[in-house]
Amino acid sequence: MGCSLACLCLLGCVLYPLAQCTVPASEFRLEGDYLIGGLFEIHYEAFPTFHDRPQTMNCSSKFLILSNYRRFQLMRFAVAEINNSTSLLPNVTLGYEVFDHCTDAQSFSDVFKLLSVNNVIQPWNVPNKNVSKVVAVLGLFSSTFTLTVAPLFMSDFIPLISYGSSSSIFSEKAKFPSFLRTVHSSKKVMEVIVKILQYFKWQWVAFLYSSDDYGTDGLKLFIEKIKDTEICLAYTHSLDSSDYLSIFNQIDAQRINLIVVYASQWHAIPLVQAAIRHNVTGKVWIAGEAWSLNKELPKEKGIKNIGTVIGVSQPVVTIPGFEDFLYSVKKGNRCESTEQQFCNQIYNCSQESADILDADPSYSFSVYSAVYSAAHALHNVLNCDFGKCDNGIPISPPMLLAQLKKSNFTLLTERVQFDENGDPRFGSYAVLFWNQTGDPENFGTCWFYPSVKMFINDSKIQWHSKEVPISQCSKDCKEGYAKRIEGIHQCCFKCEICPNGTFVNRTKDPFNCIDCEEHQWSAAGSTSCLPRTVEYVAFTDTVAVVILVGAGLLLALTLAMCVLFAINYNTPVVRSAGGPMCFLILGCLSLCSISIFFFFDKPTVAFCVLRFLPFVLFYTVCLACFVVRSFQIVSIFKIAAKFPQAHSWWMKYHGQWLVISVTFVIQAFLIIVSVSSDPPSPFRDIVSYPDKIILGCFMNLKTSSVSFVLLLLLCLLCFIFSYMGKDLPKNYNEAKAITFCLLLLILTWVIFTTASLLYQGKYIHSLNALAVLSSIYSFLLWYFLPKCYIIIFQPQKNTQKYFQGLIQDYTKTISQ
Repeated sequence: MGCSLACLCLLGCVLYPLAQCTVPASEFRLEGDYLIGGLFEIHYEAFPTFHDRPQTMNCSSKFLILSNYRRFQLMRFAVAEINNSTSLLPNVTLGYEVFDHCTDAQSFSDVFKLLSVNNVIQPWNVPNKNVSKVVAVLGLFSSTFTLTVAPLFMSDFIPLISYGSSSSIFSEKAKFPSFLRTVHSSKKVMEVIVKILQYFKWQWVAFLYSSDDYGTDGLKLFIEKIKDTEICLAYTHSLDSSDYLSIFNQIDAQRINLIVVYASQWHAIPLVQAAIRHNVTGKVWIAGEAWSLNKELPKEKGIKNIGTVIGVSQPVVTIPGFEDFLYSVKKGNRCESTEQQFCNQIYNCSQESADILDADPSYSFSVYSAVYSAAHALHNVLNCDFGKCDNGIPISPPMLLAQLKKSNFTLLTERVQFDENGDPRFGSYAVLFWNQTGDPENFGTCWFYPSVKMFINDSKIQWHSKEVPISQCSKDCKEGYAKRIEGIHQCCFKCEICPNGTFVNRTKDPFNCIDCEEHQWSAAGSTSCLPRTVEYVAFTDTVAVVILVGAGLLLALTLAMCVLFAINYNTPVVRSAGGPMCFLILGCLSLCSISIFFFFDKPTVAFCVLRFLPFVLFYTVCLACFVVRSFQIVSIFKIAAKFPQAHSWWMKYHGQWLVISVTFVIQAFLIIVSVSSDPPSPFRDIVSYPDKIILGCFMNLKTSSVSFVLLLLLCLLCFIFSYMGKDLPKNYNEAKAITFCLLLLILTWVIFTTASLLYQGKYIHSLNALAVLSSIYSFLLWYFLPKCYIIIFQPQKNTQKYFQGLIQDYTKTISQ
């Protein structure tokens, strides 16, 4: 930094004598106790020329920028207004030294003049040396020009207050410690532009920019701002070359209807003129603040054909008294000889006051507030109070800088303050469009402090298409459709309907179908999930009531049979049916019915266990009884004669009760192991129906399979022994009854299994309860009921004589 500064100072010492600078005069200089430096781009070097030796630029021969000259005059007016004030710097005369800075590479003589003390430049701030009367510098307008001169002022902390440089790099205080500005950073401008795009739902955007610091910074910030939005940067191009036709062809090829032009007016004007020449139509143009209030472009012939121009700018603020000042100055001002002027302090006086006032009025308040900021800071440094200031206080640039950062005063309607980066904490942006007469017309405003707020009245806009234009790569998807990106841009997509059980949230994530939660469901093409209906059969359900009534009748019937059998206990029918074993069977059938009562209401672990345990355990005992009963009858008539010892052993040790007990213990053990390792538990069926949750019980068939195998084994033994006793006496032949009961049992569970495969609704559990009830009724009705019928209605068959007669007939038949 020090080496660069020394080289520039050496260059200044060479250029300074070359500049023909003699008598300060005219409107560029005003003597005062303290001076404010001014750097204005009154002229512009559009086509830089090559020089083979160092020389200063004669700016007065270059292209005039009338809007910048207007801003220069506004600075002069502000200084004059301050000097006439009795409250601000009361006994101090504020002067200025202004230069026309028309190029960023060859206009350093004016900078060195502002830095010099008695025409000598001090590379370093040497103590006890004379201090320049220039306490602050106002300028420059463009970011590129400011970047070239700002480092020269930063080394000695000379305040540089810019009224137009919006590049975000100037907010970096490590690089630009004494830089402040009264214009908002490009970050704020991009916020406004992005909000406009979002408001009108423009997503497919082209961004054209100037290749200077202003344009490239704008492009970088624009990309950052749209990162988390639905806006896509479809095309971007710098405006270095004049091949505008190629740019327009690319934009048309991609069907882009929205063009952001973030460039200086020197780049924007030829672009728009080329659009008119090449018949570019039906576009929306977003103009940056640099050219949105341009006075010439809206008057161009054919400008209405290019589409609608929307601009962002600082609000046009009328400065009271400025018009009268300008007329009075121009009326009494005489053009002086250029030989009497310092270099770049020359202006052609041919412009009328009306022309100047009619120039682009943007940045007026920025210039005005910049001058007043410096004046208020100086006022505070000099301890001005009670109508006078302490002129004896030695002023240094850091002292003024410290007070500038603390600025807090009201100017017109704004409270002027700066943040920690030297950016303004005041002001707003106007959103405008070029109406049919070519005049800018406001239709919205964006405020930044204390928070970002935007108001838009789009009913004011006169669209070229009579309605809000559309700029999209793909049309919006219908409700319930997710976007599937095609290519690199998220704005280009195809629409796919979200299937059942999913939904799309277009606000949070329009690109993915989100699965509904377990307790929710959705139809295809949904934007939200609905709660699933939780279904189970309550005790009050009609089906449940019918089954429970059937279970109650079964208990009553079982009890009645027990009473009947107890009364007729010693009769042949009861003895042949099993005698005491009948009561065991009837008791187990009653206990089996306990399971039926737990198939209803919301399932719990206890309910699920009791659905399974009583029926399997006690039905096993019932089947064991029928196996033993069938075997016992066969043994009496067929095995006893052949194997008398085995039969006597069976009778002696009560083999039937031993078998039943062992079977009961084995089944009980198997059930305990099954329940302990993996007990039946409540289960929510979320698969069978998309809109329902069926409450049921889950049973691990692997752990419970041995119990069911034991049941099947007992059924098989029943069939075997029943078949062996098919030719026994009628009253002792249980084969037909037991076989029929077993067939009913098998048929019941085949029907249930088939139904459970075809239907998984809430009534499948009621069907399970019905299968259990049917299994109990099969033995109760087809085994015990016929015997009850004989006892009650055919007592003649329930005698010892009748049974002996049947045995004698069987014996005769066997002997024959």
